[in-house]
Amino acid sequence: MPISALSCFRPISQPPHRRWSALSRLTQTSAVLALVVLTTGPAVARDPLSSIDWLSQEAVSAANLAEAPVVQSALPPDIEVMPLDRLSKDPVGLLPSDVTGLPHNIWSASNEQDIVALIRGDRRDSLPAIVAFVKILMQARADPPLGAGPDGALFLARVDRLVELGAVEQAQALIELATPDTPDVFQRWFDLSLLTGTEDAACRAMNARPELAPTYAARIFCLARGGQWPVAVLSLNTHRVLSDITASEADILARFLDPELFEAAPPLPAPSQVTPLTFRLFEAFGEPLITRGLPLAFAHADLRGNNAWRAQLEAAERLARQGAVPENVLQKFYTARRPAASGGIWDRAAAIIRLDSAIEAGDPQEVARSLPAAWDAMKQARTEVAFAKLYSNALQAMDLRGEADDIANRVGLLSDDYRAVAARLADAQDPFDPFLIAIALGQPQDVAMISPRALAIQAAFDGAPAPVELQNLVANGKTGEAMLRAISLFNEGFAGEARSLTDALALFLLLELDDLARRAALELMILDRAT
Repeated sequence: MPISALSCFRPISQPPHRRWSALSRLTQTSAVLALVVLTTGPAVARDPLSSIDWLSQEAVSAANLAEAPVVQSALPPDIEVMPLDRLSKDPVGLLPSDVTGLPHNIWSASNEQDIVALIRGDRRDSLPAIVAFVKILMQARADPPLGAGPDGALFLARVDRLVELGAVEQAQALIELATPDTPDVFQRWFDLSLLTGTEDAACRAMNARPELAPTYAARIFCLARGGQWPVAVLSLNTHRVLSDITASEADILARFLDPELFEAAPPLPAPSQVTPLTFRLFEAFGEPLITRGLPLAFAHADLRGNNAWRAQLEAAERLARQGAVPENVLQKFYTARRPAASGGIWDRAAAIIRLDSAIEAGDPQEVARSLPAAWDAMKQARTEVAFAKLYSNALQAMDLRGEADDIANRVGLLSDDYRAVAARLADAQDPFDPFLIAIALGQPQDVAMISPRALAIQAAFDGAPAPVELQNLVANGKTGEAMLRAISLFNEGFAGEARSLTDALALFLLLELDDLARRAALELMILDRAT
């Protein structure tokens, strides 16, 4: 199912004559039955998750680190055995080595804490080629790192990074492949299920194993989803009395459980902390929250057909920027209808509609007239790579001249066929940027350049060594760690540090990631933007 086809949210409700009496009666008796309800609640009540850190909250462990044991004997130590059901989830991945092209031991020589810190530490904006490679790394099936424990810290960090990049379906699939049978993993599965409209499966699992519930609010929600409406109401009132849930959570859940009771009430204020659950609850009782300003993963909800076109367009652009939706999703929303207004996103939609119609008609002259405006629109939205994937083949097949031809060539060099486009341009009579052609062919050092970015790219392709510390990591088998550190260096270079660009590209080339190095260098020069 495409990522945009989120299912409709369906609240569970009782007949009106039963709901009011139940709410009143259960409010009076909830304190008495508190202990009964607590047996069906989560083992540990956790703080609400904020709109910023809801992806990274970890369960609190009561275990304290102990001092290293003192050697008491020269005899071999006892071997610690881990039960099979507590094996680390770190090796789980959606993409095997023969798909990624990466060795299966990219993590195995590194310390797990070091890898996790690198994944969680660098959240800066980057270029599409780098973002796409990070997603591959996060989905790769690979041997676990040193010190990998049953908590699966690397696995959780990979899931969280995918979600931060908007790759919700991939993150959910990764969790389901690993089996969401621990509180930390289940919490993420539940959150992602809410965002993709597949929460029924997560609720069935929670109702079968209540100890996995991340919060009391989640437990109440799933009781209702499972048809246990009276128990959900009882649980709500009990935990409200015991202050296990906040007043805001109680108000939101009450409207979900009995929306008709609050039909005449004013809308609730938007919560200061938005979780996938509160987001879905507000949607359920007809007061949907705006996703602008929320983590990228929430934007998927705006792609549903019952949302306003502008919200869909904004979400599609935001997600396409990170490669979080296929490019045809962006095209679908741009061309859904004719804009009735002008300015900003409406002008971008109109520009794409004109170009798309011209390409469909096979009219080179109209394509030449409409392409500059469409390209400018994509630069404004920062969705140039998605645009290239959509239209490069059609543009390469047309006989264009002047500005339109120049744009078509740049679009081609941003596409998956950039090498073939460069080879054709190298043999063409009409002049085009020789440096871009040389990058695509892997020989940018042969062209005279003066800009700091160009010189940094040339140095890497001309054999500049990767930093010694990165070379040492590779020599010691810490390939994945070296990749993550090189990505961080690239992001520094993207923000203006030319030397960091050279160091990052040199490491990519050392590891024979030539395609990544060329794509990243092309995007640096063609997109010509900083963070």
